Formats: sequence, structure tokens, C-alpha cells
Amino acid sequence: MNKNTIIGLIIITVGLFTLIMFLKPQSTLDNGASISNPTNSGQIKAEETFFDFGTISMAAGKVSHMFKIKNSGSGNAEISKIYTSCMCTSASLVRDSGRKGPFGMPGHGFIPKINESLNLNEEATIEVVFDPAAHGPAGVGKIERLITVEVENGSPVELTFSAFVTP
Repeated sequence: MNKNTIIGLIIITVGLFTLIMFLKPQSTLDNGASISNPTNSGQIKAEETFFDFGTISMAAGKVSHMFKIKNSGSGNAEISKIYTSCMCTSASLVRDSGRKGPFGMPGHGFIPKINESLNLNEEATIEVVFDPAAHGPAGVGKIERLITVEVENGSPVELTFSAFVTP
């Protein structure tokens, strides 16, 4: 082997080792405490994940629906972000302690981290507001939209709705 081949193999080996160490999940802290235990974390579930507004009119204005969510895990659940799939839709987190939002579509304004914690078995509501006139006269017909609730250390909750929009 020549000198360049040996140096190349050493660089590749060090690179692979670094990549493996970087991607390896760290399961404990130096003191042995667990960083994240999926069996002891919150998990957000929705009572319903789909709602059909039926036929709605642009002229009648905005429509809304409340999706109930609940922390059905074994610890607190941290809701980090809420966002929608279209600028015609907004979503807010509604709790007894107040309201956060409305939040919209990424790319059409900053979507901040909300960092709201739901205790074990605690419920909240995601209020979804759809403006059928947002797309103008071309926005008639069948539509479907998605609302995503991101949860730290858990799977996101996806809520969808549909409607048939008339002028």
C-alpha cells in the first residue's frame, strides 16, 4: 500500500468512528440517571383526529372546530410546536390557564416554540379555524388540511379536517 492509501483509510476510519459516536443514542448521564425513558414520558392522544365540516360557504366566513387532546402517557408531555399545512388555517392551544396562538403555516411567519407542559391525564383543546375565503374564488371544491402538534420525546399528533367549499 502506498502512503496516500494508508492516510485515506485512517481518515475514513476516524470519520466513521466519529459518526457512530455522534449518532449513538446516549441513554444515561454520568451519574447513571436516565436522560429519556420512553416508558416514563407523556404521550399526547386526540379523541378524534379527523373532522368534516361538510359543505361550507366562502360568503358565510370562517368556521372552527375544537379537537380535544389528552396526555395519556406516564409522565408530563411537553408540547413544543403547533403548525398548519396552509395559510388558510390557524390553530391555538386552549387550556383552563389560557390560550396560546394562533399558529399558522411554517414559511408564512415565525412558528415559535410554545413549550407547554401537560401533566399526566391533563386535557387541552386545539382550536382550529379555517377561512374558506383565503384562497379567493379559485378556492372552491373539496379541501383537506392538516394541523401538527409536535411533542418533545414523542410522536407528533396529526389532526385533519375536510370541507367542500362553495362560493
